[in-house]
Amino acid sequence: MSRVYLIRHGQAGTRIRYDALSDMGKQQARLAGEYLVRAGVRFAEAYTGGLTRQRETAAEVMEAFKREGAPFPSLTVDPGWNEFDLDHVYSELAPVLCQEDAEFRREFETMSAELRAAGEQHDAQIHRRWTPSDLKIVQAWIQGHPSYNGETWLQFHDRITSRCPVIGACAEATDDHNIVVFTSATPIGIWAALGMDVEDYRAMRLAAVLHNTSITVMRLREKQMRLHMFNAVPHLAPELCTYR
Repeated sequence: MSRVYLIRHGQAGTRIRYDALSDMGKQQARLAGEYLVRAGVRFAEAYTGGLTRQRETAAEVMEAFKREGAPFPSLTVDPGWNEFDLDHVYSELAPVLCQEDAEFRREFETMSAELRAAGEQHDAQIHRRWTPSDLKIVQAWIQGHPSYNGETWLQFHDRITSRCPVIGACAEATDDHNIVVFTSATPIGIWAALGMDVEDYRAMRLAAVLHNTSITVMRLREKQMRLHMFNAVPHLAPELCTYR
């Protein structure tokens, strides 16, 4: 039996500088690595997306293995594991939705005012929660708003599911063959949904509940992929459990 360990990145920075781990995010990643070492988990292959927060999470886990003298494979950077580009979605769709929907415009203006007031204040709630305008703009993207010019939801979904053949060879292994992938919430949600034979937008519901540095495990056997463990954070104390 073979397994794919999907590890979400640690807590990131503020909305202004999101693509980098916060100090807490680095701590979460170190604790994840230490837990995996103690649990005796060993990996034959390791992948990470190309985003800074994904690569920094991988680096912290790798360093934990190194400190304990545990082997860790060379890391392959694969941008195919990147999260969808929320900044681009906002830049293209927010002006359009503000014109189309008065309620969205009010919600977006409220969020923008909170963001200006918070600035780089790391613990400000605006940096750590999804707002109504966030949810509406992502929904418009998923539904294929005609004004959007960029990677669509369907293209993103295909990009993530196309990672399957990259690691599919481990399903042919005759002994335990573990792979680790450092990625983000939505790719993990998509894979978890695939493991339950769900292939539509409901993957976003799974992505929405993922903790930073949570561990999700897909089990591979006889070319079939099944969800084995989801959103586990045995390495985190309650005060270190974050969503964003």
